[in-house]
Amino acid sequence: QLQVVVSGGGLVQPGGSLRLSCAAYGFSLHDHHMGWFRQAPGKEREGVSCISSSDGSTYYADSVKGRFTISRDHANKTVYLQMSSLNPEDTGLYTCAAERVTLASYRCSNFETRYDYWGQGTQVTVSS
Repeated sequence: QLQVVVSGGGLVQPGGSLRLSCAAYGFSLHDHHMGWFRQAPGKEREGVSCISSSDGSTYYADSVKGRFTISRDHANKTVYLQMSSLNPEDTGLYTCAAERVTLASYRCSNFETRYDYWGQGTQVTVSS
């Protein structure tokens, strides 16, 4: 069946870097937008970044612009989130999700209700 497998989380010091991976099984990145989400303790889940299958356009939350970079590798059917200059506010449970492309969703979005398949999540903790 369709599956999204997330990996790469861990403990990192402030100012450090971490790369998360999201592997797709049973579907193609060519017709699915891919998004990254996170949820900090006591807060709602928020969209961090996404990449569109249609034109490769990207979205970044204001809080991560300039520090995070999303990319995709079609050959390996994997999407990455490279995180740099991490701070304690980046701590949270990160997960990846896939959205089937339709004419009404030409570009990806940060709305979690738009996504169809979700990974299990991986914990990212930024602390000294």
